Amino acid sequence: MSILITGGAGYIGSHTLVELSQFNYDFIVYDNLSNSSQESLKRVEKIIGKSITFINGDIRDSEKLKEVFSNYTIDSVIHFAGLKAVGQSVEQPLEYYDNNVVGTLRLLEVMKEFACKKIVFSSSATVYSEVDAKNYTPLTESNPVGGTTNPYGTSKYMIERILEDLYISDNSFKIAILRYFNPVGAHESGTIGEDPNGIPNNLMPFISQVAVGKREYLSVFGSDYDTHDGTGVRDYIHVVDLSIAHVKAIEYLGTDALASAIGETKVSLPKINPLIVNIGTGVGYSVLDVVKAFEKASGKEVLYRLVDRRAGDIAKCYANPSYAKEVLGWEATKTLEQMCEDSWRWQSNNPNGYNCDK
Repeated sequence: MSILITGGAGYIGSHTLVELSQFNYDFIVYDNLSNSSQESLKRVEKIIGKSITFINGDIRDSEKLKEVFSNYTIDSVIHFAGLKAVGQSVEQPLEYYDNNVVGTLRLLEVMKEFACKKIVFSSSATVYSEVDAKNYTPLTESNPVGGTTNPYGTSKYMIERILEDLYISDNSFKIAILRYFNPVGAHESGTIGEDPNGIPNNLMPFISQVAVGKREYLSVFGSDYDTHDGTGVRDYIHVVDLSIAHVKAIEYLGTDALASAIGETKVSLPKINPLIVNIGTGVGYSVLDVVKAFEKASGKEVLYRLVDRRAGDIAKCYANPSYAKEVLGWEATKTLEQMCEDSWRWQSNNPNGYNCDK
């Protein structure tokens, strides 16, 4: 029995492979490498000391998915695959709905056909209402969703609704929905990390590239927000903490995908289904807070310019993560300092990411 990891060669996916391996889970990676590199899997193999089964495929390709489910015994799915840039989604909404929503539909159809009914879905805090985030931060899972400000967030909200409706139609499905806040950092070895194609859309890799000399300066989008320094406040979570949350979610759903060497299976039926939890630290840091912390961790100056607000952004957004601790026994442990130190170690060791020809 194996876990199918869609988007497993990506930033969060690759780190989750390391954590799953620590707990002796068997897995198969399915990724079209549109915003990832197979080099990440080679490096994960070195970290975990074993080979990884990799299939190059798109989640919108039903026939390819059926081939995978026919050739392997898939017990459950961790679904990372999808486009993920807020700003780009505003410019390219159709691509986002096609990749994220249609792709998930194709995946779920094949899962149902092959009686694979356990899924952990990679959702986002962007599903929460902008008005609600303004007035009720820190956000709990009971805050209203659907008042999204960009197609990326809307695509995640749509998929959540699809999963909830799927469960209503067939309550043999076991579903965990993890609403991420802002993943940052890298594996402590400095061998895997975030490697975006082109200009980074997220804060930490952009700061890292400025510090390493790859970018001239950081554009800080908005300096007139109602925050302590005028820049946007977010909940930044270390990617390793986030990855461990996926292991906890798989345990919660119950899976037969433990390595045969363990000699036992681990099955525990969830009390709440679908399970929906925030995955964050509960602490908000501004853009300039992160810049200062990174400068301290790296010993490098990070030049920045204050520019106009970016479409789809809000002033503050951070989690109340207490429910994840209650139901999953999970909580973030790594500090902003560790996030910056690990990000810098990755970037300084790999100034051009996974591709030395960049």
